[in-house]
Amino acid sequence: MRIRSIRGLLFAFVVLVMSSASFAQVRISVTFGPPALPIYEQPLCPGDGYIWTPGYWAWGDDDYFWVPGTWILAPEVGFLWTPPYWGWADGAFVFYDGYWGPHIGFYGGINYGFGYFGDGFVGGRWDGGHFFYNRSVANVNITNIHNVYNTTVVNNTTIVNRVSYNGGEGGVTARPTPEEEAAAHDQHLPPAAAQTQHIQAARGNPEFRASANHGKPPVAATAKPGEFTGHDAVPAREAGAPYNPPANRGAAAPPAEKGGRPATAVHPNDLPAMERPAAPNTGNANLDKKYQQQQQKLQQQQDKERQKLQQQQDKEHQQLTKQNANDQQKQQIEQKHQQQTQQLQQKHVQQQQSLQQRQAPPSRPPAGKPKG
Repeated sequence: MRIRSIRGLLFAFVVLVMSSASFAQVRISVTFGPPALPIYEQPLCPGDGYIWTPGYWAWGDDDYFWVPGTWILAPEVGFLWTPPYWGWADGAFVFYDGYWGPHIGFYGGINYGFGYFGDGFVGGRWDGGHFFYNRSVANVNITNIHNVYNTTVVNNTTIVNRVSYNGGEGGVTARPTPEEEAAAHDQHLPPAAAQTQHIQAARGNPEFRASANHGKPPVAATAKPGEFTGHDAVPAREAGAPYNPPANRGAAAPPAEKGGRPATAVHPNDLPAMERPAAPNTGNANLDKKYQQQQQKLQQQQDKERQKLQQQQDKEHQQLTKQNANDQQKQQIEQKHQQQTQQLQQKHVQQQQSLQQRQAPPSRPPAGKPKG
């Protein structure tokens, strides 16, 4: 029973480490916040099981760019989308990535509309393994989708406050509720592959940059990820507020975690150095030496695995260059590399924690009563 309990605690710790690695805070050294949320209509839901993910301003190439809202198939039955958001902390804007989970977490109190009115989600719910859409909020065709209901929601899709960040001057002042804080400890999944490709495609479109569209993107929402043309690509009706370009764009730095690495590791070289445990100190010199050798051996093994994966990915990049690959092929290989890198990182975390658990000193039995 005790071993099972220890394993449970270890698993929980590993999941926590994995979650923190997958959902990093992105610190931006910039003095200006993202533009207001544009005003747009929600495209028709393309089919059963799709969940609305609202549009937002992301950062890349020294500018904010608009990531259109889109319908995404839920990665698992019962999972909901907690949108990303911007927050102000310690004199800089910080980006909190979105995630999938069984409950809606904190998303800065930002009123994204279409069911995401700053707290929770009222655009639909899971019931009996199927997602039911609230017709007063979600744009669905009841001829094709029958699992619907009607619950009137105050505010609906009309957003009075279109501020797109939490904290700082003029930002939303919401704080997490106890339920939202609890949701942060749920099992989470990162953005789906289709979402990642959707973001990359938006970043590569110069018309989506705030400096080009002045807060009114030409495509504000799409029926399916990455489809920026056709009648299902919805333009913004108007900007959420007058666009004020920053006076000094040079104050901005590329997204990075503390230490200057990319926000999401795509290749092993992007990963931060593994935090190694302190030298063992059990009081037994021979045992401490043995433990130290085990740790060094594991470190050398993990370093070799990182180098091997990096070399493999570099080789695939060279092959793409020789083949004159298009942007879609490049995006697909980058998505593959990101998944490989995250899997390797999670494997190494588990190995490190397992080694520490084996090296933990055995607990001593309680001392008996002194003899009198």
